[in-house]
Amino acid sequence: MERGNQTGIRNFLLLGFTEDPDLQPLLFGLFLSMYLVTFTGNLAIILAVISDSHLHTPMYFFLSNLSFADICFTSTTVPKMLWNIQKQSQVITYAGCLSQVFFFILFGCLDNLLLTVMAYDRFVAICHPLHYTVIMSPRVCGLLALGSWCLSVTASLPETLTILRLSFCRSMKIPQSFCDLPEILKLACSDTLINHTVVYFVTIILAVFPLSGILFSYYQISSSILRMSSVRSKYKAFSTCGSHFSVVSLFYGTGLGIYLSSAVTSSSRTSLVASVMYTTVTPMLNPFIYSLRNRDMKGALVRLISRAPSLIHRAFRGLS
Repeated sequence: MERGNQTGIRNFLLLGFTEDPDLQPLLFGLFLSMYLVTFTGNLAIILAVISDSHLHTPMYFFLSNLSFADICFTSTTVPKMLWNIQKQSQVITYAGCLSQVFFFILFGCLDNLLLTVMAYDRFVAICHPLHYTVIMSPRVCGLLALGSWCLSVTASLPETLTILRLSFCRSMKIPQSFCDLPEILKLACSDTLINHTVVYFVTIILAVFPLSGILFSYYQISSSILRMSSVRSKYKAFSTCGSHFSVVSLFYGTGLGIYLSSAVTSSSRTSLVASVMYTTVTPMLNPFIYSLRNRDMKGALVRLISRAPSLIHRAFRGLS
């Protein structure tokens, strides 16, 4: 596939983990299981928040949005990976690759912004409890969620559209299981200055600034908790923030792992493993973190599961 200037390129090749046919069924089963756990776990959280009136609060409203974003984030890459493994194919079309880049950035940014909004929600709840219901009103929560969606779309569009100006003159092989923007830019034979400028700008606006906001919120939260006189109040405050802080650490930790793996080593295998951690493992673990460390969510999930058989029976009876 080494050619001259390939401005009219039609396909990319996703190299994935291995071409060994003996390992393909194992990889297919592993990633299918992880995807089903991710989808089911996050969907259960969404249904629990919707069905349980005790969870109709800003924190759980944003959590249900985060769960939806995680489902979409994983669905952007894993189904195509499973399809290629099943068909023993590495091909993804140019349009399909651009679509993956767009939605990957969109839902990655959305995850980032929702985690920031959730940190702000915990900051208001602990540092300004008397004004919490006024500050975090349903209207404000709706605007924060809508703003997160709009900013994510706005960030994803320029990063994706600037790919259209590139021409490619190398082998169109991407050493990943999905269309990763940095890997695509490495294949371009035209100037990528504009692309890299857009990437850095978006990263600063929608990654560095939100992370700074999260760290500032937790600094203020920690200061407020340490000033509390009651041990019980301290424990309750820490418990309400523990799940969110764990998810933030996992999200940014794996994201930093991807950056360091690509900066420190040229090994595509190391970068591939780090990307899988970020795109698959993190969304899969989020429901477990929130359900196991949160008594209200755990109770809502138990009630949802106990009602599930009667709801399914009613649905089938309605269809018949």
